[in-house]
Amino acid sequence: MDKLLFTYKGIKPVLASLVALTAVQAVMVILQAYFLADAISSLFGGDLFQATWHKLVYFFLALVIRQGCTFVKQKIVYRFANETSTSIRTAVLHKLFQLGPRFVTEKGSGQTITNMMEGTEKFQRYLELFLPKMVNTMIIPAAVWLFIFFHDSRSAIILLVAFPILIAFMILLGFAAREKSNKQYKSYQMLSNHFVDSLRGIETLKYLGVSRAHREKIRLVSERYRKNVMATLRIAFLSSFALNFITMLSIATVAVFLGLGLIEGHGQLFPALLILILAPEYFLPIREVGSDYHATLDGKEAAQEFHDILQIDTVTQQQTTIGRWNQASTLVLEKVGLQFEEENTNGLAALDFTVKGMKKIGIIGASGAGKSTLIDLLSGFRSPTAGCFMINGKRFDHLAEAGWQDQITYIPQHPYIFAASLADNIRFYEPDATEEQVQAAAIAAGLTDVIASLPAGLATVVGEGGRSLSGGQEQRIALARAFLGNRPIILLDEPTAHLDIETEYALKQPMLELFQDKLVCFATHRLHWMEQMDEMVVLDGGKIVETGSHHQLMRKQGFYYQLTEAFLEGQHG
Repeated sequence: MDKLLFTYKGIKPVLASLVALTAVQAVMVILQAYFLADAISSLFGGDLFQATWHKLVYFFLALVIRQGCTFVKQKIVYRFANETSTSIRTAVLHKLFQLGPRFVTEKGSGQTITNMMEGTEKFQRYLELFLPKMVNTMIIPAAVWLFIFFHDSRSAIILLVAFPILIAFMILLGFAAREKSNKQYKSYQMLSNHFVDSLRGIETLKYLGVSRAHREKIRLVSERYRKNVMATLRIAFLSSFALNFITMLSIATVAVFLGLGLIEGHGQLFPALLILILAPEYFLPIREVGSDYHATLDGKEAAQEFHDILQIDTVTQQQTTIGRWNQASTLVLEKVGLQFEEENTNGLAALDFTVKGMKKIGIIGASGAGKSTLIDLLSGFRSPTAGCFMINGKRFDHLAEAGWQDQITYIPQHPYIFAASLADNIRFYEPDATEEQVQAAAIAAGLTDVIASLPAGLATVVGEGGRSLSGGQEQRIALARAFLGNRPIILLDEPTAHLDIETEYALKQPMLELFQDKLVCFATHRLHWMEQMDEMVVLDGGKIVETGSHHQLMRKQGFYYQLTEAFLEGQHG
């Protein structure tokens, strides 16, 4: 039994209930066989039906109680599986929000989306199938074997010898199936990531004229996945065949010895018939586990994925009140550093910087300088490995604080568009906003023409399965969310990096209007934004090499000046 099962809340009372009900079932299985064999042997011996009908009534009564126990067990397990999968999904989503978008990007957005949408269903199915059948396997065969042993020890020995052979075959084939399944699961993850990323970039692929070539790549990935699935199914069918073959062979061996005993006059019909009826019941639980083993593998893998995510260490939020950011507020970075375990060059080293009031801060640097990493620290998605933050004189080891994050609007390169109406997408930060407020935010973000082009306006379903949107339109939705939320702090991580220059300039005016009277931290490599920034932080190799306004740094002719010259030369070249 998987050790993870014992970590789920409420598992012990569920297992206790299943054990008690299964014990009752085991008794009913034996009583069914007893009364049925007794009735048949009585009729065969010449008794009238009137003298044996009550035995059949007892048989049907035992059958009803047995099926009733099965029904109650299914209800108990379904309720537990539903509650557990819901709580696990909630916990994983909460953990993903703590880990931030960088973790999802590194892990693979397709894999994460697939796990959250399909993995929880498979996990619930795994619990529904695995728990009752595993308990059945632990109790029913043992009860049946003990009953048979006291009636015919030879038959009991035959069944006892067959059982470990059956288990051994299942283990051997299970190892082979698990190896194939793991390979198939990795292929499934790759296909998920590839498919989701292809959907998100289909407009760009069409624009670049390479969509047909990309279609061939999708076909190759899908074909690889199909082959892995078929290889796994071959082993699954082989294990089912071995399971049924050994079971039938064991029952046939018992039948042969019982038949010889009847022919030679050493045995009686009633015990022989009783044992033959019970022999299939002895193997039934293990056969059910074997048949459902492959059906629950994906659910078990999903459970392990969820467990691994939940085991990732995240910072503990401090219970400190952080006032709403205003003109008098200050944020100080004191020797803040971040060293990644892989010791790459994207970390940060001893950053000292002070921000006060409502300013527009540009974070500039070459690729890999640490711009996105600094935004992750400011948003609380990562914790520094050195240094601390000071907010209005209060010390914080990290910024994963509810009082801080509730004031932040985060706009990434690729804002996620949910499969919902355009209005509901805009309400992301403010789910209770009215239609008038949503309309005003959409107008402020420049979505007027987009809304007019949609068949149902703001009620049009966009995102997956709905109306497709361009990258610029998705960014306008992100801006509308920010306008509606009206939070005092805005963090932007290369929000226009994937947009063409014409689309970027069309977005520039509504973005500058959004920045009014807010603290803005804008990480970008597009230098034309810097003239609108009040102050700039220039990064190189994870260190702050310069700070100041655009004009100050240009007059200084230092590192920022060299970046600007290189940028202009690249444009002219």
